[in-house]
Parts: sequence; structure tokens; C-alpha cells
Amino acid sequence: MSERLLVLVRHGQSEWNLKNLFTGWKDPDLTELGVREAREAGRKLKAQGLVFDVAFTSVLTRAQHTLDLILGEIGQEGLPTARDLALNERDYGDLSGLNKDDARKKWGEEQVHVWRRSYDVPPPGGESLKDTLARALPYYVQEILPGVLNGKRTLVAAHGNSLRALIMVLEKLSPEGILKRELATGVPIIYRLNADSTVASKLDLAG
Repeated sequence: MSERLLVLVRHGQSEWNLKNLFTGWKDPDLTELGVREAREAGRKLKAQGLVFDVAFTSVLTRAQHTLDLILGEIGQEGLPTARDLALNERDYGDLSGLNKDDARKKWGEEQVHVWRRSYDVPPPGGESLKDTLARALPYYVQEILPGVLNGKRTLVAAHGNSLRALIMVLEKLSPEGILKRELATGVPIIYRLNADSTVASKLDLAG
């Protein structure tokens, strides 16, 4: 059996990341820096000699564009790809589109911090991290993991919070532990799994 390879990549910088706006399910594209980050992610994967059998991404442009740029760098345009809203970013509800500093002025520093960093307190009309995990985890377990365990080399380009759901399971992190986990834009994390889906090795291609 071939290696059980799973690579996770958060999308490159988006236009709203640059403007310090809550993005969620809104659909801005990548900035010029985001495009460079995605291409660099592809070059790093190529330097590792990695090729893939299947890819997964969200229904949002910034993740799909990141995936397309990575596949272009590794010469795998046209790779079979599944797109699903289960991998979308956390929905920030009424905060979506607001500048983070303006949100702090409206609701207060402490309240905005709770919405952003608590595990199970959602912003008005939106999702908590717990809610995001509740849709992303079943998709991972049912749609992504079986292929990885069967030897399909798998690339996932998605978002900070939806990827946290996968990382929480892969690295056996607590709710407190996953909240502290930061994911840089455009940095591949390479996992190789054991037959029981535990992590055999991990390589973060930051830097």
C-alpha cells in the first residue's frame, strides 16, 4: 500500500484579511500576496517530491484559487477535486464584513474576544468554533479520511477554522488546545498516518 499522506493548507491572504475584516462565508479573492503565498506552497510541496491523487476544498473562492495555484506549481492541474461547504470558514454572522476594530468599538473588546477565541460562544447569527467542528469533522471522517487510509494521497485547501477541526482530531487536541493553534496562510502541513488514523509523522513547511 502507498503512503497514507494528508496535506492541509490554509488559503493565502485574502482581500479581507488585508483589510482586517471578519470574512466568514463572504467570498473575497486572494491579494497579490495571497497569490504568491499559494504559489510558494506549491513550490514547497514540489520540493518535497509530493504528488496527489485527490484534493478537497470549500465552496469559497479564496480556498479554490489557492488550490488551483498549488496544483499549477506541482503540475497537477485537473486533479480530481471535491468542493463542499462543510470545509467553509466559520460563519461570523453579524460580524461578517465588519472591521475588527469597529466591532470592538460597537460591542467592546472583551465581548469580541469571547466571540473570536471561545470554543462554544457564537457571534450573533453566526457559528462558534464548536459549530464549525460539528460540520467539518463528519465530512473529514466520512469523505476524506477513508481515502487517505486506503492510500490516496490527499491535499486539502481550506480555512483556518475548518482546518482546526481536522487538526483537533489528527493531533488529539482539547478544545483549549485547538483555540491556541494558529495556522499561517499558505503554509502546508504534511501528515503521514498510521493504519489506525493516528499521526505517524508531521512536517510543517513554514519558513
